This record gives sequence, structure tokens and C-alpha cells, in this order.
Amino acid sequence: MCSVCGCSGQVSSTERAEAHDAQGSARDRPHVQDNCDRHEAHLHGDQGLQHSHQAGHDHPHHPGGPQAHGGQALVSRDADPAALKVAGMSCQGVIQVGRDILGKNSRIAAENRALFMADELLVFNFMSSPGAGKTSLLVRAVSELKRSCTIGVIEGDQQTSNDAERIRSAGVPAIQVNTGKCCHLDAAMIGEAYRRLPPLTRGILFIENVGNLVCPAAFDLGEACKIVVLSTSEGEDKPLKYPDMFAACSLMLINKIDLASLLEFDLGRTVEYARRVNSKIEVLTVSARTGEGFGAFYAWIDKQAAHQRRALKDTRR
Repeated sequence: MCSVCGCSGQVSSTERAEAHDAQGSARDRPHVQDNCDRHEAHLHGDQGLQHSHQAGHDHPHHPGGPQAHGGQALVSRDADPAALKVAGMSCQGVIQVGRDILGKNSRIAAENRALFMADELLVFNFMSSPGAGKTSLLVRAVSELKRSCTIGVIEGDQQTSNDAERIRSAGVPAIQVNTGKCCHLDAAMIGEAYRRLPPLTRGILFIENVGNLVCPAAFDLGEACKIVVLSTSEGEDKPLKYPDMFAACSLMLINKIDLASLLEFDLGRTVEYARRVNSKIEVLTVSARTGEGFGAFYAWIDKQAAHQRRALKDTRR
């Protein structure tokens, strides 16, 4: 749970939209507080620059220490209901903290979802391990999709605005959220960032989460669908190693498919593993470098848009 994995007490910051408005003026909104274990999101400076205040409380992620790695081939935490220990807290206390964090996040996510539905906005949450190619995939996608609909992007990284700058260079507005030591985006960060984008009514919002196959899976941002990007260079067994991520997602995009033969990547085995975890997950193969498979990906997006239109129509009857 993120209250004990290094996120606690960190501060995230969100860019000023006016520094890079690609489709219109930003909508000013008051300050909001994010949800990464109750730390405050805020803006600084006049140049749209961001930074994070770090609390200076480095601590090991594995409280068991070196002794946890010896004496047996597999160390299981099944006996610990919280899956970890925190000094001064019982397992039940850790569980309650986790419930409080996720409960607050879910309430804000519901507010985001209502706002997105009111704006008739289709929202996707992209997640992956670092280096899987999320940003390259999005740069190609937004460059092509912007011709037919309004597009916006929220980028999440611990530091730098590199990814948002790549999106903006494609002619699409993007907001960078720097999370500091926080290992995921949360609903409050998305709510603030969305309000700093130009209007996206009846368009698409892509959220690129922090590169991490663990914590982002647990945090609802108000999106319509979660998408996990897996690259052929990562091997076939990621769905088994990180089952919560693949269980949470509607679509698995297998990127760098042009390298599959070179890497001796077993596509069938990867799909089999993913469907052991999530029998309903859809799978598409793409190459952000060559463009292979993007037509099928856009058709999938169109299908989600049609589904959302039907849902909106039903709610308005």
C-alpha cells in the first residue's frame, strides 16, 4: 500500500497550463489537495515549472531486512494480512490507512467521472513499467487522432516535463504532473490537471500514469478504461508477476511487436498468461515505431466511444 512504499508525505506539483496552451486558454480553478497520503499539490513560479518537496525520510521498502532473503527459496507474506509491516502500527492499522486512502481517492474519482461524463469526454488511463513505450505510443496516436477529434493528455512522472513536451511537440495540449516520490497518479491530481487543460468537450483525454506495474492499478482516476502497455522486450510473464495490474485493465497493448521475432517473444504465451489473470482482457499488438496495429487500436477506441455514447443516452432518458 502506498502509505508505506515511499509515497507518504510527498508533494506533487502540476504545470501551469498557460505556458503551453495548444488549443485554447486554460480554465482557472482554485487549489485542490491531492490524495497521495494527504500531501498538498501546488504550483510555483511564473514559467510553468514544477518541483516536489521531499520529506527526507528515506526508509527501506523491505522491513524484513537482509535476513528475509536467506534460508528459503520463496518468502511469502501471506501470513501478514497487510502484506507488509510498519513500525508502530499493527497490520490492522495499516489496512485501515489503506482503506482511508483508497476511499478518499474513490470519492474524488467519482467526481472526476461525473465531470468527464458531463463533458462527454472519453478518458483512458495508460499504465506500464518504465520503458514499455507509453509515450512513443501516445505521440503517434495523438498525432493522428487530433485530425478527427479534440485531444488532451495528462502526463505523470516523478520528475521532469520531458513527456509532456513530446506530446506538445505533436500539437496537442498536455499537462505534466510531477509526483515526487509518489509512485502513481491519483484522482485529485487528475482533477486539478484536467481543470488546467483547455476545453476537451466530446473529445478524448489520455492519461499516462507513472511507470509502475504495482500501485497505479489500485487507484481509480475516473477513467472509462484502464490500458496496460507491455513491450516485447519485457518477456512473457509480466501478467503472472503483476496480476493486479492486468486484472484491472480492459486492454493489453503489446508494443514493439516489430521486435518480437528478434527477441523470440512468445505472443501466444503472453496472451495465455494475461487471460489466466483476466479472462476478459482484450489484446492488441502495435509498434509505436512503425505504426503497425494502430488501425485496430483506433477501432477499439471507436468501440469504447460508441459504448459511452449509449451509456450517456441511457442516463438521460
